Amino acid sequence: MQQITIKGERWFPSEQSFSEAMPTYWGDWYCDSEVGTLRAVLMRRPGPELDAVTDPAAVRFKSMITADKARAEHDALAEVYRSHGIAVHYVDGYRLDRPNALFMRDQVLMTPEGAIVCRPAMEARRGEERHAAEALSRLGVPIVKTINGNGIFEGACLMWVDRKTVVLGTGCRANEEGAKQVERELRDMGVTDFIRFPIPYGHAHLDGLMNFPDTRTVMLFPWQVPYEVCKPLMDRGFRILENPHVEEIKLTFGINFVAIRPGTVVMPKGNPGTKSILEEAGIQCIEVDLSEIVKGWGAVHCMTAFLKRESVPVI
Repeated sequence: MQQITIKGERWFPSEQSFSEAMPTYWGDWYCDSEVGTLRAVLMRRPGPELDAVTDPAAVRFKSMITADKARAEHDALAEVYRSHGIAVHYVDGYRLDRPNALFMRDQVLMTPEGAIVCRPAMEARRGEERHAAEALSRLGVPIVKTINGNGIFEGACLMWVDRKTVVLGTGCRANEEGAKQVERELRDMGVTDFIRFPIPYGHAHLDGLMNFPDTRTVMLFPWQVPYEVCKPLMDRGFRILENPHVEEIKLTFGINFVAIRPGTVVMPKGNPGTKSILEEAGIQCIEVDLSEIVKGWGAVHCMTAFLKRESVPVI
C-alpha cells in the first residue's frame, strides 16, 4: 500500500503589491498630484438639504443660498469636467441638516492606493463622510483609512506635490492626531517628504491660500504662507506666483481652482486679478459662475474630490 505524505494545504501568498493588484480587483483609481490630467471626480449635487436651510449662520454660510441657482452652478461645473473627458460620480442620500455636503473635497482624500475618508471638524458636518464612504464603496474605490479616535482631518488640508511629497496642514480643521494618521498611511505608500503648514487662525484649508496650476508652479497668498512651506518648493524648482488680491483670495475664492491638466485650470468667475496673474504665467483659465455657491465659503476645489489623476514625475 502506497504511503501518502501530507504536505499541508500549500496556500502560498501572492507577492503582488496592493497598488499593482488594484486595477484588477478594485478599478483604475489613483492620485499623487494636484495637476496631473484629471480623469474622474466625486461630487455632491446640492439636494434637499440646501432647501432646508433657514439660518445660514448655523451652518457657517455667509448668507442664504438660493438652492436652484446653486444646483445650476454645480451642474455647469460638472459639465465643464465632462466636456474635458472627466468622469463625474455623485454621492447620494445626505441628511437634511447637512447642507455643506456639496464641499466634497473635505470628506475624501485620494491617494495612490485608494481613499482616506476624513472626519470633519465642525459638528454641523459630522456624518457627511458616511455617505461619501458609501459612494466610494459603490464605485469600487478602496478605502484605505477612516480618520478615527480623536483625529480630525479634512481633505483640503493636504495637497500633493508629487508621488513622494505632500503639503500637510494642521489648524482648526485638522488636528495633530488627524495629521499623524494621514502621514502614517502615506508613508506606508512611499511618501517620504511632508512639508508642514500650520494653517493660520481664521482660515480653514490650504486650498484657500495656495494651489498648483501647473507642474512646478504654485500660486499662493504671500502674507499667510510660511517661508518654511515656500522654501522646499523653491528648492524643487517651483515657480511661485504671488497673488496679492486680498478680496479675491478671501471672499471670491480666486485661488480655489482645479487643474484639469497641467497648465489648464477651472476657476470661479469674478476674480480678474487672479486670472491675469495666471494667464501672464501661461496658464489657461476656464471660468465658471459660482456666485451663489461661494456664499457657503467654498468654490471649485472645495466641491471636487479627485478619484483619478494621471501620475506626474517625482521632482
